Amino acid sequence: MAQRFIPLCTVALGGALATGASALDLRATGTYQLNRPASLEYDPTFCGLWIANEGPEAILVTLQGDELRRISSDLYRIKAIAIEGDNLIVGDGLGRLQRLTKDGAPLAAPFRLGGGASDTEGIAIDATGDIVTVEDDPERLTWFTPDGALRMRIDTMDFDPPISEAQGIAIDPRTGHLVIVDDWEGSNSLYEFTADGELLGQASLIEYGTDPEGIAIRPGSDQLFVAFDGGARIVTFDYTPTLPEGAEPLPPGADCMLF
Repeated sequence: MAQRFIPLCTVALGGALATGASALDLRATGTYQLNRPASLEYDPTFCGLWIANEGPEAILVTLQGDELRRISSDLYRIKAIAIEGDNLIVGDGLGRLQRLTKDGAPLAAPFRLGGGASDTEGIAIDATGDIVTVEDDPERLTWFTPDGALRMRIDTMDFDPPISEAQGIAIDPRTGHLVIVDDWEGSNSLYEFTADGELLGQASLIEYGTDPEGIAIRPGSDQLFVAFDGGARIVTFDYTPTLPEGAEPLPPGADCMLF
C-alpha cells in the first residue's frame, strides 16, 4: 500500500500568530506515498499509523509505510479514526461512530453524535475522554461526551483567519493542544489551538503538498504526520508546539511500546 520512506531537506515553518517563548514550528523530515489517506492516528503500541481512506477498511502501517493489519466496521465506510484507551473509534463522515478493538472486533453497535453532527471529517479523544470533531459543512469544531451528547461547539469561520475546510484533527497529549489541517478548498494550512479552542498559530503547508486530509502526532519523538490527498502521500515533520512565555521545553511523551 505504501512506498519507501524518502528523507527530505529540513525546512522550518513558523506560526506568525503565536508570541510565546516557543511558537509553532514544523520542520519537514521525510515522505512516503500512500493511496488516498483521509485520516491518521499514531499508535504507540505498534509504533505505527492507523489510516482511514474512506473505504470499508482502516489500515495499520509502520512508520516506514509497511502494512501490519486491516480492520473493518459496521459502518459503510471509515473516513475518520482515533485511538480511545486501548481501542479504536471510527467514523463514517456523516456523524455515525463505532468503537472497535484493534483487531477490528465491534465493542458496541454504531451510534450517532448529537447536536446535528453531519459532515464529520476528523475525530480525536481529549484528556477528559470527550470526543472532539471537525466538520467542513457546516464549518465546526465540536466537543461531545463519550456517549455522543453535544457539549460545546465553535464555528471555525469565526477564527481569524477562518477555517473553512477542516479535515483532520489530532491532540498533543503533553499540552492538550489541538492541531487541525484545512484542505485545498480552504487555506491548505495547519492550525494550532489550546485545549478549549483558542487559536495559537498557523503554518502554510503548500510547499509540502496540496489538500491535507489527516494529521497525527507522535509525542515521544516530537514528530507530526500530515496526509495529503494531492499527490497521495504522507509528510513527516519535527514539531514544536506553542508554549507560554517562560515555559520549559516539553519532555517527550510515551513512545513505541513494542520496541
